Amino acid sequence: MSKTILITGASRGFGKIWAEAFLKRGDNVIATARNIDALQDLTAVYGSSILPLTLDITNRAQVFEVVNQAKQHFGKLDVVINNAGYGLFGTIEEASEQEARNQFETNVFGTLWVTQAAIPILRSQGHGHIIQVSSVLGIATVPLLGLYNATKWAVEGITESLAAEVKGFGINTTLIEPIAYATDFSGASGVTSAPIAAYDGLKAVVYEQFKAMPNGNPDATADAILTLVDAQNPPLRIFFGKTALPWAKQVYAGRLAEWEQWSNLSEAAHG
Repeated sequence: MSKTILITGASRGFGKIWAEAFLKRGDNVIATARNIDALQDLTAVYGSSILPLTLDITNRAQVFEVVNQAKQHFGKLDVVINNAGYGLFGTIEEASEQEARNQFETNVFGTLWVTQAAIPILRSQGHGHIIQVSSVLGIATVPLLGLYNATKWAVEGITESLAAEVKGFGINTTLIEPIAYATDFSGASGVTSAPIAAYDGLKAVVYEQFKAMPNGNPDATADAILTLVDAQNPPLRIFFGKTALPWAKQVYAGRLAEWEQWSNLSEAAHG
């Protein structure tokens, strides 16, 4: 049976790849983006199965209008995928106030507004699946993406609480945590803060490390997203990319070891 799926940030990258994958198999897709001109090729092929809608996810009123319009158009919403977001590159010191606020407005509050708009619809239906595109940087961090890291950690916390709150209504919740992929995340989609020379040496090292990372193929995620939305009991968290789990194991092993090392002080602080 075909599904009705709303995707934010559907004009490029994962969003567009996934929109086309759903359309190819006969699903209905509400494809939202700031600029829907990039969706004309899909509209030409799939006609009434795709509903392109202009959406700025930082505009809460517009979010609610668009989500409700999507439901009215197709009569239901089965899956909502919060994919829209971008990266802010630079050290913590370099980020301007406006850059920091914009990063949170899009990645955290935009995701929150879409989620809040979708919940009443899914709750009244008695079923649905909310999928948040987080990042492996939502559970681990790297230098030069500190504000981006922070937004994804926020999305992780919001979503884990959300999952417990809405499970009883028949709503499933999943965090997708991709590793590095060959998208335009660090290109046209990204923002770079004004540099401070003191960090030039660190940046040279870190960017070399970034270049050495084996990027995943975005097209390979199409089958994965189809499997995920069809799962009877989807996971709360799932990595996309083969290098994510080994890294996560290393990070968490280090955290556990440090917590154990300082456990006596932790217990003493209890009183």
